[in-house]
Amino acid sequence: MSLFKKVSSKSINNSYDPATEVPVIKCSICTGEQVAGFQNLSSGHFRDVMLITDSADLNYFRKTYNIASDIKKIY
Repeated sequence: MSLFKKVSSKSINNSYDPATEVPVIKCSICTGEQVAGFQNLSSGHFRDVMLITDSADLNYFRKTYNIASDIKKIY
């Protein structure tokens, strides 16, 4: 039994609606872990997409979702 499965690039939803969601980086104060995702503007719900470990991951996130603006960090 496998607890962790590799996510294929086909299963990643490469779209978001800028009218209803904003890209954010969710940061842990304790561990420093950073997760990129989208926050719903009306409900505030965070939808995580990928773990950010270095600048290459952040660049990949920006390229995948065509994000040119600054990304807000939430804690």
